Amino acid sequence: MSFDHAPDRRNTHCVKWDAMEQLFGVSPDDGLSMWVADMEFRAAPPIQKAVQDMVDHGVYGYFGDESKYRAAIQWWMAERHGWQIDPSWIFTTHGLVNGTAMCIDAYTNPGDGIVLFTPVYHAFARVIAAAERQVVECELVNNNGRYEMDFTAYDAQMTGNERMVILCSPHNPGGRVWTKAELQAVAAFAKRHELILVSDEIHHDLTMPGQTHTPMAHIDGITERLIMMTATTKTFNIAGSHVGNVIIEDPDLRARFAKRMAALGMSPNSFGLFMATAAYTPEGAAWVDDCCAYINENRKIFDTGVNAIPGLASMPLEATYLAWVDFTNTGMAREEFTARVQDKAKIAANHGPTFGKGGESFLRFNLGAPRVQVEDAVARLQKAFADLQ
Repeated sequence: MSFDHAPDRRNTHCVKWDAMEQLFGVSPDDGLSMWVADMEFRAAPPIQKAVQDMVDHGVYGYFGDESKYRAAIQWWMAERHGWQIDPSWIFTTHGLVNGTAMCIDAYTNPGDGIVLFTPVYHAFARVIAAAERQVVECELVNNNGRYEMDFTAYDAQMTGNERMVILCSPHNPGGRVWTKAELQAVAAFAKRHELILVSDEIHHDLTMPGQTHTPMAHIDGITERLIMMTATTKTFNIAGSHVGNVIIEDPDLRARFAKRMAALGMSPNSFGLFMATAAYTPEGAAWVDDCCAYINENRKIFDTGVNAIPGLASMPLEATYLAWVDFTNTGMAREEFTARVQDKAKIAANHGPTFGKGGESFLRFNLGAPRVQVEDAVARLQKAFADLQ
């Protein structure tokens, strides 16, 4: 399929386009929506066929016999990530924000501290606060445009009240693919402070050429405190299916999670299960490879154009389709550079402070779109900051 052509999503109950004017003051009539982390592309053909088969059948009843669905997940993790899992380890949640909330509910109590490496995906802090737990922000080090971790500083921050750490791997919004050594350091940190480690790996398939994602499950000695989270939704642009997987090898942790799932009456959406089963196939894999290659070209165009603007710096993207742009060296206040992006360039982008400490001088731009839109965004930004050039 071609990624150069995308359907018009305006007035389709699409939050990315239909809420942009209310939230950012950017009209969808002449603006660009580059905030919400879903792509503009149609889903892969095998997914479209699975949904069409459901429509043709015409009965949308309860889903039974998850064996093919679980086998598809098992195949994908082994084939794409070299990770051998047992089908009994898999719990299906309503997406991974729900999966995160379920982990918080199952393994912590109100008042407990939950560690985040910030800036990081904003929904983590939102659900932590809503659950009456404490957000503990361990700020990443921006080392010449590359995020790194400082565990000496993080160790000093711990009070003993912390019960969990949530890792975003690959990292959103910085686009880092953490190295095995970095993951080992995260695991050691979790063990030192007796923390449950939740590894959100929703972007694990969306790596740029030359980058290799390492599942946290490959790190030795962490199984007894590790919760893995994966999904088809980001990879295949089916976020609206609200299906995600919490994968737990340790039997004690698995029993605790199962107990909370049962208590809350959780069961999956049949549409999501059919779509995920169709996605995790060789045909789906070929689509992902093509999609990543396309995004990589978008990345090159965006970074070249944005980095040519004095004072702007787009962080090198190793994974995801989300560009993280630093406006620090413009010398502008956050309100000014944000206004230029929204009012002059007419682009709706995520505001950096929503991602926590370290995000104050940034905006996040979604590159999962036809190339013409990315080229248009670059031209708009260059015009909006023309006085700096």
